[in-house]
Amino acid sequence: MASVDVTVRGAGIFGLSCAWACLKRGARVRVVDPGGVAAGASGGIVGALAPHVPENWNDKKQFQLESLLMAEACWAEVAAISGRDPGYARSGRLQPLADARAVELAHAREDSAARLWQGAARWQVIAATGAPWEPQTPSGWLVEDSLTGRIHPRRACEALAGAIRAAGAEILTEAPDEGAEEGAVLWATGAAGLAEMSGQAGRMVGTGIKGQAALLRHAAHNLPQIFAGGVHIVPHADGTVAIGSTSERDFDGLETDAQLDEVIAAARAALPALLGAPVIQRWAGLRPRAKSRAPMLGSWPARPGHFIANGGFKIGFGMAPKVGEVMAELVLEGRDAIPEGFRAAALF
Repeated sequence: MASVDVTVRGAGIFGLSCAWACLKRGARVRVVDPGGVAAGASGGIVGALAPHVPENWNDKKQFQLESLLMAEACWAEVAAISGRDPGYARSGRLQPLADARAVELAHAREDSAARLWQGAARWQVIAATGAPWEPQTPSGWLVEDSLTGRIHPRRACEALAGAIRAAGAEILTEAPDEGAEEGAVLWATGAAGLAEMSGQAGRMVGTGIKGQAALLRHAAHNLPQIFAGGVHIVPHADGTVAIGSTSERDFDGLETDAQLDEVIAAARAALPALLGAPVIQRWAGLRPRAKSRAPMLGSWPARPGHFIANGGFKIGFGMAPKVGEVMAELVLEGRDAIPEGFRAAALF
């Protein structure tokens, strides 16, 4: 490629989504990541695309709603162009309700979900039936929502990379040194990028948070995912179930340990159907969390022509379709539709 309009540094979910959105607008794009596609947290195994509770509405929740509603068409297009299955399904979610007060609150959220989700998805209280794929619920009641989706993180990144290459763009492990890039430069470099930015800013703008997760062999395919006891239980179409995850600020290394054993035990206690399911993979990695806890998007202060898309943390895959759109608009058209709470400049 002789020249490019946008150099994207980082081939995780934010970098690839931004590159794809720029390509769809006709830009010439190059993606660079020394580790290759999904080398960091985007190579994880859980893939829960779960909405926030439908109350106390704000820009972050609205942004996430719009992104989750974009997901089906987005991933279908990527699959068709790349010929790869990203593992997406809007399969819904079940959550147990502990007591009568929790049931009352969940009923109140039925009304707020109908209003805030604009009829595009439902949140409802249902009676437990005792089916094998239901979490233990002391009250006998569950919340069921139809907005939650799932994705296979690594396969989704590989599908996006395939679509990007099919559109004629390069994904490289080496490229011109920093400062010699062509066109605008978009930094989507995850936890390592947050550490570098913090050093340059002289203050903490974000950090890596360790997460641990496990993959079990159990065929639940397109059944709803479950959130119980603080644990996500996510069935995938390949006959596995992902269990996650921890959120560790203090850690000695990136190996899995007894904390993951506790997560697996909690999942099996919440869903006895998993008691005999063998663990086939254990995963640990650093997830990028901005100081604001929201995605960190926008122009890089004092660096003209440089932009930031980072801080996906636990919701990066759910936010990615919308993140790609707003960053492409900003980089290519100068149109700023970034919510106030997401602005990178506010953290420097």
